[in-house]
Amino acid sequence: TPFTPAISLIISLRESLRLIQEEGLANVFERHRRLARATRAAMSALGLELFAPNASSDAVTAVKVPPGIDGKKLVKELRDEWGITLAGGQSELTGKIFRIAHMGWTTEFDILMGISALEMWLFRAGCKLELGAGVRAAEKEFLK
Repeated sequence: TPFTPAISLIISLRESLRLIQEEGLANVFERHRRLARATRAAMSALGLELFAPNASSDAVTAVKVPPGIDGKKLVKELRDEWGITLAGGQSELTGKIFRIAHMGWTTEFDILMGISALEMWLFRAGCKLELGAGVRAAEKEFLK
């Protein structure tokens, strides 16, 4: 090649494929399904509305920002204060939705930590919700 190839990307790809082979592709897909179900159950338990109620993708859950809440502030403060990364909406959905990813090397505990941080932030911002309701709903899904 005329340029130095991105060796780190090739090594990362090899390691990712090794991990997928080790876990088994069917198990990877099932883990993503389980994480998606738990995330969506948690959002429902918190009284939050899913952007796509009949989502068919197990990669991400999009959630409507509750009325009176600044969606950009939610995403920024969760990241800056607690190290929890959610994605905001794009284009006309900026500040109106947030997205929780549950694909890749995400675990049950990653999801539970994210839900807990989201609950605390929303509660602190004045949302009427029962602290722990989302975490509890997700835990029940994980135990099925």
